[in-house]
Amino acid sequence: MTGRHAGAAVHHTVEGTDPGLNVQTYEPEHPAALPPVLLIHGFASSIALNWEQSGWISALREAGRYVIAVDLPGHGLSSAPEDVDSYSPSRIRADLLQIASDAGARPIEPGHPDSGLDVVGYSLGSRLAWEFGATQPAIVRRLVLGGPSSRDPLAEFDLVAAQRFLADGTPIEDASTAGLVTMAQASPGSDMYALLSLVEAVKEEPFDAAEAVPKQPLLIVAGEKDERVEGLEGLHGLVPSAKVVVIPGRNHVNAVTARAFKQAAIEFLGEG
Repeated sequence: MTGRHAGAAVHHTVEGTDPGLNVQTYEPEHPAALPPVLLIHGFASSIALNWEQSGWISALREAGRYVIAVDLPGHGLSSAPEDVDSYSPSRIRADLLQIASDAGARPIEPGHPDSGLDVVGYSLGSRLAWEFGATQPAIVRRLVLGGPSSRDPLAEFDLVAAQRFLADGTPIEDASTAGLVTMAQASPGSDMYALLSLVEAVKEEPFDAAEAVPKQPLLIVAGEKDERVEGLEGLHGLVPSAKVVVIPGRNHVNAVTARAFKQAAIEFLGEG
């Protein structure tokens, strides 16, 4: 069996509300004495798009890793709550901690190499992974951030312009906002109104990388042609010990599919 729905047997609530998140766990082919790996996808993506179709889950399983993957609220097979608070980064991080615990992750324990949790995030998932690692040092062992930025494109998103565009087709002048909307509309099964709720929640909690800095070993990966690649300097400046890999010829959309990205991440996460 390549995967199962982990939420069927364990029902949890965070802050009194069932998050309705789709969680998938995947057993390794030959288990390694290493922690589970939590995968956090990007904006307008999903487990299927970000991790399954790109080969990440099969590569991690072949490397002996137990994988935990989640569809963020309003994405993939997860529910799309009407309340904006369900989309807030802090709420999502609380849900991720509960999900990891439900799936068997436990705090780091010296002498037990399979304890703790490794986290891989891409794009928006990298922002969440950075903050998750910084706030959960007792459980997070290593971090991999793909396509990250010290800037916050969702916080800078022109929400009113996007709403007008969806309502009557009024063109969006801001290039970054227009690009994100186009990407979201091209993503199969996207719930645009749920995605705008996420944007609204992010605007309430914009990313400030310096506010909480992870202390774990960190790998940062980006495509050479990613328009956000310049922002890597800001993150690397906060964690000078971080390893940085830039993938030639790749951009923000297709860097996640690169074999070099998977190989670098698996090698990094396999270190003690």
